[in-house]
Amino acid sequence: MTLLTPALITELTTLYTSPTRVYHSLSHITALLTLLSTHQSAFTDPSAVEAAIWFHDAIYDTHAPPRQNETASAALAVARLAPTGVAPDRLDRIRAMIVATATHVVPAAEALGGAEGAVVDAALFLDMDLGVLAVDKAEFDVYEAGVREEYAWVGEEGWRRGRGEVLRGFLGRDWIFHSDLFRGLWEERARANLRRSLARLEGSEGVGL
Repeated sequence: MTLLTPALITELTTLYTSPTRVYHSLSHITALLTLLSTHQSAFTDPSAVEAAIWFHDAIYDTHAPPRQNETASAALAVARLAPTGVAPDRLDRIRAMIVATATHVVPAAEALGGAEGAVVDAALFLDMDLGVLAVDKAEFDVYEAGVREEYAWVGEEGWRRGRGEVLRGFLGRDWIFHSDLFRGLWEERARANLRRSLARLEGSEGVGL
C-alpha cells in the first residue's frame, strides 16, 4: 500500500518535471518504480522503498554543496510524510535510504530503524538507483549527456575532472552493486560502461559525451 497521497504525488511530479531536469526527471522515478514493481517480492517494505524513490531526488540543485540535495530531499520526505501518519521507524528508514544516495553506501541497521530486512531493502534501493549504469551503450550515452546538460554551467576541464573522480570511485569498489540480485544482472555491464566513459573523458576514445 502506497504511503503517498495523490496530493504528494502531484507535488513531486511538479518538481521532477522542472525544465532544469534532464536525467533526474520523472522518467528516472518511473524507471525505479518499474524496477520496484518487477522485483517487489525481494523487498520487506516495498511501500517505504516506493516513498524513498519518489523523494530521493526531489531537491536537485547542481550548484549545491555535496550531500545537501540528499539531506534536503530526506527532510522534505519526513516533513510531508509525518503528518500523514507514517510511523517514526518507517520515516527513519526512508530518510536514511534517501541520504545514502549521496554515497551509495548501505546504511547501518541502526540508521534504518533496526527493522528486519531494512538493510536488504536499502541495498536493493541503492542498486536500482544505479541501474542506469548497466543499460546498453546508446542509452548510457543518453544518460551521460543528460547529466552533462544538468551541469552545463561547469567548464569542460572541471567536468572531466569531477566526473572522472566519480567514475573512478565506482570502478575502484569491489562491487558497484550491493545485492546479489542486481550484482548478477548488472555488474559486468556497468563496469564496461564506466570504463568506456572514463576512457572517453581521458581522451583515449575522443572528446565529448
